[in-house]
Amino acid sequence: MKILRRVILVLLILLGIASGISKIMQTPQEMEFFQGVMGFSANTIVLFGVAQLAGAALLVFQKTRIVGALILAMTLLISTIIIFMAGKIGFGFFSILPILMAGVVINDSVKASMTTV
Repeated sequence: MKILRRVILVLLILLGIASGISKIMQTPQEMEFFQGVMGFSANTIVLFGVAQLAGAALLVFQKTRIVGALILAMTLLISTIIIFMAGKIGFGFFSILPILMAGVVINDSVKASMTTV
């Protein structure tokens, strides 16, 4: 079970890095999606990507893992809501999975911090 939880953490970090970088680099797909559905400005999309990248970076370290998971979970939740608003129901349900993964990381981190206190 410990290996599975480590895999979840690594996958979440990689997802945060990939999704953050794609927004920071203003890839056409990201720009079209976020500007088309929600009317986000380019600067807002870049800031959203920076938040995702920061969340992923904070996940790396045990002391900042809860904050990183919370930041990443919030950005993933916002993305998932936008996906549902765009009418992409199947992908929207699939997008819930990383939010649940962040919940596992938060739960593990809270339990770990409670045992060390």
